[in-house]
Amino acid sequence: MDPEVAVAHYPEGAGHATRMLAVAKALEDRGATVRLAGGGPGKRFVELNGYEEYVPAVVDYIGDYQDGGNLLRVITHSVPMSGKRVYDYVQWLRRTEPDALVTDDMFAAMAATLTDTSLHVLTHNSPHFYDAAVEEWFTWLLTKHQLYECEQFLYPAVWPPCDDDPDGVTHVPPVALECDDDRTVDPFDVLVVPSHYSDSLDDLVSGLRDDGHGVTRVGGDDWEPVPAMLPHLEAADVVVCSGYSTVMEAAVAGTPCIIWPFTDEQRGVGRVIQGAGVTGFQVEHSVPHIRRAVANPPDPPSFENGAEVAAEAILDGL
Repeated sequence: MDPEVAVAHYPEGAGHATRMLAVAKALEDRGATVRLAGGGPGKRFVELNGYEEYVPAVVDYIGDYQDGGNLLRVITHSVPMSGKRVYDYVQWLRRTEPDALVTDDMFAAMAATLTDTSLHVLTHNSPHFYDAAVEEWFTWLLTKHQLYECEQFLYPAVWPPCDDDPDGVTHVPPVALECDDDRTVDPFDVLVVPSHYSDSLDDLVSGLRDDGHGVTRVGGDDWEPVPAMLPHLEAADVVVCSGYSTVMEAAVAGTPCIIWPFTDEQRGVGRVIQGAGVTGFQVEHSVPHIRRAVANPPDPPSFENGAEVAAEAILDGL
């Protein structure tokens, strides 16, 4: 009998959904039945790929703490919504009774523990990415819980194993969502992929165009939503991005990537990549420096798609 696997993504940023969609599709290719859940900005990508998903209560710790918020906002909003999200996931897992859950969502992982569901974690998160003591401690606690409860902790990384990785994780190649159709994208110079927390994008795009580059900005006035970003990354000569999901997709696409971090997690990822000297990536923190980097980008990266590796590991675990 083919296994049924629940796939749940974290609700902050669309990148969580795209990486878990990539794993879901790889599982389906191997005969598994998948059920998706998560909500948040990534729900649009789930629907564009022809899936429906269960939407539990949505939380936004980054918005409540880093993005103009404070600790009081976290206590009065994020914390109670977190409890509701765990409760919703518990009810969903009890209704669907999957053979396993694969997730990058800490709350889904907690629900798996409460329902005795076989848990497979797939995330790159590490307490070493965070500067704020509260975030570092919270991530350390959650990582310890997930490592204790899960069958395996799959860690998609563009950097080799290092001291910043949590102890006990299993490295897999970066995960990217591939496009199901045969659409072609005409080549162009620069793809700018902002995260929700990016700033000064208008200045960057206008500056790059002043430099003579053809620029496509995801989310701009002339941008139409697409089911997968990989064809656009493959068509670009260089990509400028903030979030780690786009970093992974650039790695699989073989496109040089300029990382422009804004959140603690993004800056932490940038530090690890920069410290490891990974080919294909360069970290910059200002519009002038990014313009110079685009004019002289790093050599292209070269990685296989870790979605296939992750799916094999999950099914082997069953």
